[in-house]
Amino acid sequence: MEVDGRIQFAIEHTEVLRSPEQSLATFGSTNVYYYIVTELMENANVVREGRVIAAKPKIVTPTYLINLEGFSQEARRFVEMMAEKHPHELGVFYSYKNEPREMNIVSEPFKQVVDKINQRIDMQRDPLSAIIKGVEESWDVSLLKFTFELTKSSVYGNVAEMERSGLLRMDNAGVPADARKSIEELFERAKRDLSFASELATELRRWSLFYEYQDRFFGLFKRD
Repeated sequence: MEVDGRIQFAIEHTEVLRSPEQSLATFGSTNVYYYIVTELMENANVVREGRVIAAKPKIVTPTYLINLEGFSQEARRFVEMMAEKHPHELGVFYSYKNEPREMNIVSEPFKQVVDKINQRIDMQRDPLSAIIKGVEESWDVSLLKFTFELTKSSVYGNVAEMERSGLLRMDNAGVPADARKSIEELFERAKRDLSFASELATELRRWSLFYEYQDRFFGLFKRD
């Protein structure tokens, strides 16, 4: 099966059995703990655990790059496919980091495995846990489908909060207020710790703003 065919198969056979009780935060990062259960054979299932960390949502233009960490080339192709299907989505983008934790093979029926995970989540009272039925050969595509759907269900609430806060306003340079705010925050961090200078430079280049801010940027390295 070709790569796109495997991705499509994983998309069609992924099912979210338990969704997080909360949407993605608008003004901060969100840490979702996931359990992906995939079937190996009858009464043999793989349970993968980990975290998907969603950074604070950004207002961006179509030229702004989305960074994903911890996913395979096949999973990255999934993101491209979603962009092809939804070319006119709102200009709010989310960057993610996948932190896999454990993988265990469990010799129990699928439903029994899921029931035990549900009980564990109930005991922990974690509103940001999810259970996903995935495809073994493309389990990270299953994870990305879940992430995409969580993003889609959160975006309108996030946009409404951003609009109320004035972050959607664009200036004469075509840069949203949210981006200017993030740049100012990075300048403050870089003043205290120069290790943030690289991140700041990257952000300025992505917005084509390095020339505008270059004097302030190079001033960070001057010492009296």
